[in-house]
Amino acid sequence: MSKFSLLATFVTIALLFSACSKNKESTRDQSAIQEANAILSTNEFILKGLDKKQYVIDKTPEGFLLKDAKEKVLLLDIFGTWCPPCQAEASHLASLQKKYKDTLVVIGITVEHNIEDAKLEAFREAHGAEYALVNSNENSRLIDAVAQKLQLGNDFGIPLMVLYKDGKLLNFYQGATEEEFIESDIKKALGK
Repeated sequence: MSKFSLLATFVTIALLFSACSKNKESTRDQSAIQEANAILSTNEFILKGLDKKQYVIDKTPEGFLLKDAKEKVLLLDIFGTWCPPCQAEASHLASLQKKYKDTLVVIGITVEHNIEDAKLEAFREAHGAEYALVNSNENSRLIDAVAQKLQLGNDFGIPLMVLYKDGKLLNFYQGATEEEFIESDIKKALGK
């Protein structure tokens, strides 16, 4: 009987420690999940530019706002380096950025995951994309948030260009778009 009691005590203690250990792991797993969900649900996106500059974009009730760029028009260009219409629009966006350098911020956000900076730099060189190009882990999260806000679903066409002023949506363009149409909306936003 004493051997049975000793064995039962040993098994009980082992189960107790295994349950504590499992609960501790479970709590750690839950903490990690909560932390990941907090990051995913945050309304702030921190993007790393090729120029090593950080671009912080806040989600607003009506759109998106670039921190430290109030009063400026924000143009988010969602593109792929392999996409012919995206390649064609790059020089037009650079032209608009140059023309409205004090009142417009163009940020190119690639849809490609884990693209090398060198490939993005080659896109810039080949197509004259002289505006902010970002290559960040946050790209896909921001792209998803923009598409959700515009109610485009997950399978939308690129290029997708979206204009905001003071955190409010002005207009968006899907596919190849004439520079003049975009410029017209920029002028309206600026009161010109």
